[in-house]
Formats: sequence, structure tokens, C-alpha cells
Amino acid sequence: MHRRLAPAALALALLAIAVPLASAAHAAERSFWNRADMDTTCAPCRDFYQFAEGGWLKHTPMPAGYSSYGGFEELGDRNEAVLRAILERAAADKSAKPGSDVRRIGDYYAACLDSAQAERAGFEPLKADLEGIDGLTTPAGLAAELGWLHANGTGGGFGFGGAPDARRSTLTIAIAAQGGLGMPERDYYFKTDSASVALRAEYVAHVGRLFALIGRPDPFGEAARVLALEAQLAQASMTRQQRRDPRAVYHKVPLDTLRAWTPGFDWDAYFGRRAMRAPDSVNVMQPDFFRAFAARVTATALADWQAYLRWHVLRGASPLLSQAFVDEDFSWRKRLTGASEMLPRWKRCIAATDGDLGDLLGREFVKQKFPPAARARALAMVDRLEEALGERIDVLEWMSDTTKAAAHVKLKAFADKIGYPDKWKDYAGVPIVRSSWFANRAATNRWETARNVARIGQPVDKGEWAMSAPTVNAFYSASFNSINFPAGILQPPFYDPSWDDALNYGAMGAVIGHEMTHGFDDRGRQYDADGNLRDWWTASDAARYKARADKVADQFDAYTVNDTLHVNGRVTLGENIADLGGLAVAYAAFEKAIAGKPRVMRDGFTPEQRFFLAWARVWRTLETPEDLATLVETDPHSPAMWRVNGPYSNLEEFARAWGCKEGDPMVRKQELRARIW
Repeated sequence: MHRRLAPAALALALLAIAVPLASAAHAAERSFWNRADMDTTCAPCRDFYQFAEGGWLKHTPMPAGYSSYGGFEELGDRNEAVLRAILERAAADKSAKPGSDVRRIGDYYAACLDSAQAERAGFEPLKADLEGIDGLTTPAGLAAELGWLHANGTGGGFGFGGAPDARRSTLTIAIAAQGGLGMPERDYYFKTDSASVALRAEYVAHVGRLFALIGRPDPFGEAARVLALEAQLAQASMTRQQRRDPRAVYHKVPLDTLRAWTPGFDWDAYFGRRAMRAPDSVNVMQPDFFRAFAARVTATALADWQAYLRWHVLRGASPLLSQAFVDEDFSWRKRLTGASEMLPRWKRCIAATDGDLGDLLGREFVKQKFPPAARARALAMVDRLEEALGERIDVLEWMSDTTKAAAHVKLKAFADKIGYPDKWKDYAGVPIVRSSWFANRAATNRWETARNVARIGQPVDKGEWAMSAPTVNAFYSASFNSINFPAGILQPPFYDPSWDDALNYGAMGAVIGHEMTHGFDDRGRQYDADGNLRDWWTASDAARYKARADKVADQFDAYTVNDTLHVNGRVTLGENIADLGGLAVAYAAFEKAIAGKPRVMRDGFTPEQRFFLAWARVWRTLETPEDLATLVETDPHSPAMWRVNGPYSNLEEFARAWGCKEGDPMVRKQELRARIW
């Protein structure tokens, strides 16, 4: 749904049916609605995002420590206050039994907050790994060291783990994927404009300064060699656009085939040090990358590989070490995001606890913020949105009855995951201590990576969640054919039971519709009702779909940020289709919900207008130029402004609600207009 979504309240937002105009209800909406946030000097049919949120964008300062701030972050801060109270109570609870959930999260949080301990330790926690890297003498040793680092959660070289088989979604198989880059994306290594050249120079300086902190004799020379090696790996990597094709990243082969493709890499040494059984087969997602990687193992000086591995150990560990490492890590993040200062340690420690012990913290969060009634209410709203999508499928003029029947099968098979998992993770095997954040991170990394590879060859647990309950986000899983709404997002500004239908359907309803539409976006549509990569479309229907999707891609290709940087319409295509379809489905459900009811004006706007204002309210976002540039280069989502104006300009429902005419900027020409679902 979004790269930065906040915790705790999605389930309530979508179900409001007929909320009477009681003063209490209207007062609750006032907390959502502030006319001063608007810019009424801008006509809604010219630039709706500016019209709806221009006042807020102008008068709201960027909070310290943030590079992006809006509705998601506002909700995240509110949820974070709940999590902080939970963690502070747990950390102060002297009666909590060792090994209990409360003791675990309390000890983890307290250890993370203990900056004095981190200062005393310096980089001592890294010395065992660094000495192991120093002792490398052979390519087989390099493979073994990568296995050890991967087992302990340190990245480098490539990715390897367990995931559902794309063609047999009930089975967990081994996955080998390109990786090992320290810059955000492969293209950062190749662009020749002056800003990109300067950024690479700053990257080398950053790596060099970290090497200097651990006493390397030639820190900046080593850093330059790291960049050169990563550039070679990047050259062999698939682009973001290429990776969006699920068939282009499916190459399930016997392990012996992978061995033949990578003669320079000792897989037995890798698996042995990783303490895992060699799998029978592997989905090698990018075969050309692994061929190139193996060639580099033997063609690149071992000293360069050692520098590369040191960097990736430092890269993952720096935020957990003494202040000099933390500051240097932030200096690079600041360059990429434009954040003016570091977030306070307590915020970083809440995020760390949620990341490493998410189900323990999430269970406590749910007890306070998401009762069973809220879950049931959210599920009812999801049912209503699914019904609306089914009705829209029935009336599509471009889709044949054969494909429609298959689409209905997939829609009915959606697994609706609301709020939190039915079965929480058991962290009983994870040793958590109060004396070291680094030790706790290492323990949770080892536990999680071991748990992951142990599943290879086993049935997929489709009940497990990929996000913690407090997370402010939502997502669709193609392999699980599931739509997922953590408790963290089921609250204002997405949903409130006291709001009227216009606000609830325009905000949370469109979020639900968005995730449902992902099952039928350009990637999701390639998976069937069971989550298997299988073509269930007629050839003519697939061609008609592609023609409509191409219009969406072309539309977003034309949008820019920072004056000259273009959005990539192909990379963002799935999210843009989901926004467009999600809004159309939510609006259809909204119309059914208010059918036969009085059309009551509030704050001078009709219910239909308020529906569209609600989605704009969700997406209002302050963003630094640096963060916007990084988003466009790395994120599959379009910038916030275009997530409002982009889909709205295609929707006749929007034009009718606001009286927009052909020729207005917010109405695309008929021949260019995109409409799929």
C-alpha cells in the first residue's frame, strides 16, 4: 500500500453504514476535517491535491527527524505512543518472569535504550566477524563466510532463503536472488549526471569513514574497491522493471544446475557454515546474476572481497554500535532522505522491538487497541468491498465470460486477514538479555533465518503474517491470494465508526479496494485463485487488459517531481492500477451504502465530494527533495500528489462530483483515459 504506513486502527474505518448527524459524530469528523488545510484559491478541477491539501502543505513544518510526513506518519506517531507506554511498563516490571512475553519485550527495549553500554562496547561486538573475514585465504572460505554471515542476518553477495513456490504455492522452496548492493538500487552505480557522480563519491567517503572507525590502514582505498565490486554486481543485476515480471524471475532448477552455473562458488561450504541441509532444487531468480557473481569470486582479489564483507558487516551493525558509528550511519541516510536530524533513541528502539519481536509487542498492542468487535466490523466492510468488485467484474465490457468466471473464482478465494494473526509466533527459543541490544538483534536474526531455511521442502504456513499487528500498512500477497490489514492502519485518518460513509469509504474503503485490486493488477492477475503462477486469461482478454494498463503506464511516465525527475510508469504500474481500481470499487460500494438516504451537505460539500476529499486527506505528504528523488528511484509507489491527481483524472465519478469538464487539467482526454476495473 505504502512504504511508510502507521500502526493500529484499520478495521473500524470501512464499516460505517448510516451514522446519524448527531453532534458527537460531527465533532469527531472535525478532527478529520479542517477547512484551513485547503487551498480554495486553486480550482479542484485544475489541481485537486493542491485544492484539498494546499493549506496544510504550506503551513505544516516538517517534524524534526522526518524526511516524509503526512497522514501515515501522523497515525504512526499516535500508535507509537501506545507502544511506548507498553514497552516502558514492561521494562519497569520487576515482577515479570524470565522468558515471559512482558520480560522479553521489556528487556529488549531497555537494552536498546542503553546507549552507555553501546558506548563502552564500541565495535567489540563485531570483532569475531571481522577476524573471520581477516582470516580468509581461499574462495571456499569466502563461500563459508557468506554462509555464516547470512545465517546471522548480515547481507552480502546475494539472497538465499525459503519462500512459496510460485507454481506450487503450498510448498516452500529455496530461493536464490540477486543482492549485495550497499546503494539503494542498481542504477545508482551507473548514472553519469553530476548529482549521481557526486553521490557515488559521498558513498565511498561514507564507507571509508566507517573503515577508519575500525582502524583499517587504507580506509578510503578499500572503500573505492568496495564500490568497484558492487558496481560489477549491479551490472549483472536485473532492473526494477525486469523484476516486476514474475515469469522472468522463476527458474526452478535442480541444485546441480545451480552448481554448474556457478563453478567458482563452493555451495557445500556455504550450506555447511549456514548449518542448513542442501536443498534438492532452487528457484534461481536471476541466473545471469549468479553466473556473474561466481565469476567474480575467482576473478576478484580476495582482499577486495574481504573489504566488501567488512563493509556489509558494518552496514548492518552501525546503528547498534557506539555514537560515532550511529552518527556516520545517519550521515548517509541524511544524504539519501534529507532528514534534518536523527530520530530520538526511544523511537528507534520502538521500531527495533517491533521489527525483532513483532508478535510479542503486537499482541500487547491488540489487547489495548483492537478488540474482537473491531475485527468483525472490519471484516464486514471487506465483504462489502469484495461484493462491489464482483459486481464490477460482471459488467466489464472488455472481458469475456470465460475470464470473468475465473476472476470470480479468484475473488471468492481471497483470504481476508484482519488485524492480527490467528496464531502468534512463539519466540521461546530466542535468548533476550537486558545487557546488549546488539546481542538481542543477533539472536533474533539467527532465530528468524534458521526458521526460514528449515521450512524449505515443507508445506507453506499460509496463516503466518508478514507484518506485525501495530504496522500502519496493508498489502496483497499473490502466493497466498490474501489481503492483509494489520490493526495498525484501522483508525483515523483511515477509519472511524463515528464518521459518515463518505469519509470511511473514501479513505479506508479505497485502501481495501486497493489491496483487492492488486490481485488483478498487471502482476497479480498472473496468479490464480490458489496463488499459483498460471495463466487463466484468454489471449484476447489479456491483450485488452494490456492495452488499458499501457495507458496507465504512459500517464504516470509523464509525471515529474523536483521539476525534472520522471516517475517510472512501468515500475509503479501495479500500485497505480491498484489506486485506480481501488477508488472505483470503493466508490461503487459507497453509492450502494448511501442509496435511498438523504444527500446531506457537510462543511459545504456533498457526500460524493467528501469521498474524494477523504482519499486526498490520507495522502497529504510533506517530503524533502532528497526523499522524493530516492522514492522515484527505488519505490514501486508513485509520489503522493500523483496518487491523488493521477487516478482522479481518469474517473468519471470524480468529474461528476466536482463538475469538471473536458479540457480541465483534472479530466484526461477521452482517448487517453484509463479504466480497467
